[in-house]
Amino acid sequence: MAELTQSDIDQRVLDLYDEYCHGGIDRREFLQRASVITVGGLAMAQALLPRYALAQTISFTDQRIKARYVTYPSPGGTSGTMRGYLVQPSAPGSFPAVLVIHENRGLNPYIEDVARRVATEGFLALAPDGLSPVGGYPGNDDDGRTLQTGLDQGKLRTDMANSARVLKSHALSAGKLGVTGFCWGGGTTNFLAVELGADLGAAVPFYGAAAETARVPAIKAPLLIQYAENDERINAMWPAFETALKAGGVQYEMHMYPGTQHGFHNNSTPRYHEPSAKLAWERTIAFFKKHLA
Repeated sequence: MAELTQSDIDQRVLDLYDEYCHGGIDRREFLQRASVITVGGLAMAQALLPRYALAQTISFTDQRIKARYVTYPSPGGTSGTMRGYLVQPSAPGSFPAVLVIHENRGLNPYIEDVARRVATEGFLALAPDGLSPVGGYPGNDDDGRTLQTGLDQGKLRTDMANSARVLKSHALSAGKLGVTGFCWGGGTTNFLAVELGADLGAAVPFYGAAAETARVPAIKAPLLIQYAENDERINAMWPAFETALKAGGVQYEMHMYPGTQHGFHNNSTPRYHEPSAKLAWERTIAFFKKHLA
């Protein structure tokens, strides 16, 4: 049987999956409700669950990169210590640095692959695991989502800010810092743009919650904002965010990708929209090369 693609899946099932991904319903309810929405709804729902083994694009043994797990202090965070996945180009030298922030379920294999993709483009990449203080990404997204929801969200954001500062000052860093993130990580990218101010060189949030309007003037880094067309919850924040960006004199560009769902860059599920994901990624790398070189 052929793999289902996004175009094969009823939009109502995609909307349910978005609710499931963001903790509104559990896996059992997602599958049960999908099964009664439409003929074949259960198969559609099962097809949407991630398949990380199929999503790897850069092997962890790729000769262009060196990858390892690192631990570092994180004062004021969940436990005072953090763990992350650090990936460097194999070539000697120092490199512009990019922090890669996971979704709402910890450092899963997709995000590790994104960090490797970043490193193959000549950047020092760090993908922190916000769940490391509570044992790390547990190997599946359901448990990861539960763990992340249970954390003090302010301390979790502090862990991400500390990770950014550790990366910027790393011995292999050339001193220029960029941040990108997806879903929860996209919202956290916007938060870090506010929090880090002039210490940040560029930010690329993917379908992330907008920064707090009153704090937008603190953003000094240029933003490349990536949105999915079918993402009502996130897109509803854009008009106020854009108004604040303009009022604050923040340099930004926004792209909304037609026919896409929230999560379209994640190639482990049929929400992946290949042409849009590739274009968004090309824009991301070009943006970082322009502003961090």
